[in-house]
Amino acid sequence: MAKRRRFDLKKSLFLLPNMITLSSIFCGFDSMRISASATQQDDYYLAALLIVFAMFFDMLDGRVARATKTQSAFGLQIDSLADVLSFGAAPAMLVYKWTLHRLDTGRVPIGLIVSFVFVACAAIRLARFNVIAMSEQKPSKNFVGLPTPGGAGILVSIIVANHAASGVLGGVEYVWPLMVITLGLSFLMVSNVRFRTFKDVRINARSVLFVTFAVGSSAVISYQTKPQFVLVWLLGCYVLVGIFESLWHLPGRMRERALARASDGTSSPPGPPKPPTA
Repeated sequence: MAKRRRFDLKKSLFLLPNMITLSSIFCGFDSMRISASATQQDDYYLAALLIVFAMFFDMLDGRVARATKTQSAFGLQIDSLADVLSFGAAPAMLVYKWTLHRLDTGRVPIGLIVSFVFVACAAIRLARFNVIAMSEQKPSKNFVGLPTPGGAGILVSIIVANHAASGVLGGVEYVWPLMVITLGLSFLMVSNVRFRTFKDVRINARSVLFVTFAVGSSAVISYQTKPQFVLVWLLGCYVLVGIFESLWHLPGRMRERALARASDGTSSPPGPPKPPTA
C-alpha cells in the first residue's frame, strides 16, 4: 500500500508571495485593457486605481516573502517582470491614451515615442536593480535611480487628481508639461540619482521634522485644492529630496573618485631591478 505524502507547509508558503505578485500583474494587465478602450474620464480613473492596487500587492509580496522566509531568486525575477508590466507598460499606456496621443499629429509620433521611452527606462531600471541585488551581500539603504513604482505613482496620482478636478488636467494646454514630466521620470529611473528606501529610518529630530513638514504641507494642499492632490505633492517631494541629496553629496563623491584614480595611477607595478653600480 502506497504511503500518503506528507503535506509540506514550506513548499506551499513558497507559492504565497508569488501569487501576490501575480495579482499585481493582473492589476497591471487589466489597467492596460481598460486604457486601450477608454472613452471617458471615469475609465482612466479606474485604470489608474488598478495600478494603485498593483502597488499595494507589490509592497505586500516582499513583506510576505520575508515573513515566511521564502525569498528566492525566482521571486526576485518574477517581481521585476511584474513591475515592468504594472509600473512600466500600464502607466505608459494610460498616460498615452489619456493625453499624450494628442502629440501624434505630425509625421513623428511624439506621444508614442515618449510613452515607449518610459517603458524602456523602466525595463532598464529593473534589470539594473536585479544585477545590483544579486551582487550585494546586504541590501542598500538607497535605490540607484527612481524606483519604477515611484515613477508610475506620479503619473497615476496626476490622473487621480485630474478626476477630482473634473478633467481639467487632461486639457490640450497640459499635454507638453505632461510630456516633460514623463520624460523626466524616465531619465530619473535610469540615472545614478540615489533615492531613499526608508529601511533605516530612526526616530530623531530630523525625521520628526520631516514628518511634521510632510503632514503640515499635505494638510495645506488638501485644504487649498483637493485631497487627491496630496499624493502628487508627497511623491513629488520624494523625487525632489532624492535629487537634492544627490546634488549635495556629488562634490564628495567626485573627490572620492578623483582620489581613487590618483591612487590607481601611483600604484604602478614595479619594474625590473636595476643593475648594481660600482
